[in-house]
Amino acid sequence: MLWLAWQAPSPDAAQRMEAARHAEAEKHFDVAVTEFRKVTELEPGSAAAFVSLGQALIEEHDYGAAIQPLKRALELDSNLAPAHQLLGYALLAQGYPAEAIPHLESTHEQAALGIAQAETGQFAAAIVNLQAALQKRPNDPDLLYYLGRAGGLLSKQSIDTLLAISPDSARAHQSLAENYVVLRQMPEAEKEYQQALASRPDIPNLHLELGHVYASTSRWPLAEGQFRAETKLQPGNAEAEYRLGDALLQQGKAKEAKAELERSDRLLPQMPETLYALGKADALEGDSVAAEKTWMTLLSIEKEGELAAQAHFGLAGLYRKQGKTAEAEAHMREFQRLRSSSSAN
Repeated sequence: MLWLAWQAPSPDAAQRMEAARHAEAEKHFDVAVTEFRKVTELEPGSAAAFVSLGQALIEEHDYGAAIQPLKRALELDSNLAPAHQLLGYALLAQGYPAEAIPHLESTHEQAALGIAQAETGQFAAAIVNLQAALQKRPNDPDLLYYLGRAGGLLSKQSIDTLLAISPDSARAHQSLAENYVVLRQMPEAEKEYQQALASRPDIPNLHLELGHVYASTSRWPLAEGQFRAETKLQPGNAEAEYRLGDALLQQGKAKEAKAELERSDRLLPQMPETLYALGKADALEGDSVAAEKTWMTLLSIEKEGELAAQAHFGLAGLYRKQGKTAEAEAHMREFQRLRSSSSAN
């Protein structure tokens, strides 16, 4: 808070004020509260005294008690920005976000304003302010939490409106399907995706999402069909190309898979999932040189995790076939290390 200039306070008030400031500096906020309260009694017309009392009470986390002196400060001087800011904080902390908003708006206090807006259901406005606040305070846990919460609630609000006004639309069925996927209720998800496609088969990503449902239950021919439909609808979609290649690979169609995976890699170079699958397709086709190169590229990008473990396992198999025992054992040790690390986590 900016200290406010006083106009000729009494000697006793000035002494009390100095004692209060000293107590604050020493973090003896209970003493500061006592001294500031005495100052307000000695100088009942001083808005600055009431602001100082309110701030000390907030420092002591007594937000409820801070509200009244801060309101009194604004009665004496309605233009005091520190009073508006502190009163906004106090009201928000006490569960009065709607009352806090005008005070926080007047001081452009975006972090607290975004939180208050999220608490009052103004999710779109909250997201704008919280994102702006995060630019000034990156990685702030509270801001990240409230931004995520506001985004989730805004999404739910939009979906609820969609389901209420257009329950039979393709988008409504798609939304229901996505919820079923999260709940791992795949038969219900499949049904909703099929209904969405029956209504609007040209919606981007619908075939891709239904393909995921089939892939999750290892129905690879059906997954292949959906992924292929998506690649025709969106020929520039690298994920659709990768998924089609992977579905072909799962069915032992290595040559066809390789063509799709190479196209995916051209669309979005060095995506680890594509590189692993492409290396596997090369290995199945007997091209050990290409498989080794692809998997080594993957390991230069991703040194930890499941894909790295599988790349080490694949390389161990390649080197074992070539009689390179030391190399094979080294990659097998890395595979086992990564697997052990994954199990421990």
